Amino acid sequence: MYIQNRSNALIIVVHEIYGINQHMNYICRTLSEKDFDVICPSLYERETSFEYIQEEVAYQHFMENVGFTNASKKIKCVFSDMKDRYEKVYIVGFSVGATIAWLCSEENDVDGIVGFYGSRIRSYIEIEPLCPSLLFFPEIEKSFIVNELIQRLEEKNIKVHKFNGHHGFSDPFSHKYHEKSAQKAFNKMFDFFQKN
Repeated sequence: MYIQNRSNALIIVVHEIYGINQHMNYICRTLSEKDFDVICPSLYERETSFEYIQEEVAYQHFMENVGFTNASKKIKCVFSDMKDRYEKVYIVGFSVGATIAWLCSEENDVDGIVGFYGSRIRSYIEIEPLCPSLLFFPEIEKSFIVNELIQRLEEKNIKVHKFNGHHGFSDPFSHKYHEKSAQKAFNKMFDFFQKN
């Protein structure tokens, strides 16, 4: 998906384990309405996205067929192909996409990354971003203690915000959607774009 508004700024959206689903389409439209050009490359070979009830299958598919290293290489290639066309290029990721955005933060020319509930960032805590980075986490994650990860990230001077809700709080198509938290996160994201 590539939405062009003749903007001087591009946002590369990195999808969750489900692929380019209605949530990613919603995100791309929302960013486009703020006059950004937006591209959401598919990390998968398949055309259709996974359903939310297929969470385990989707995660297994991502880990076995894509993985974080290959996905970050793919997004870095997209960035490299697009960077000369724009004054600013940002990367915004959701869940595994947030971890991929975090892995891309080591690129010199990226103007900033934003990550929504990138729980696997904890596996790559040694990364030192070379660009402004903004991370959002829910208060509750089932696989780790959120406050411990936030503390480690803040020690690295990374801007981190914790919101009410669960993993997936920004997805209006999920039962985990938390409208107030989603709106606050979006406002902080757009402020971040304006400042960087």
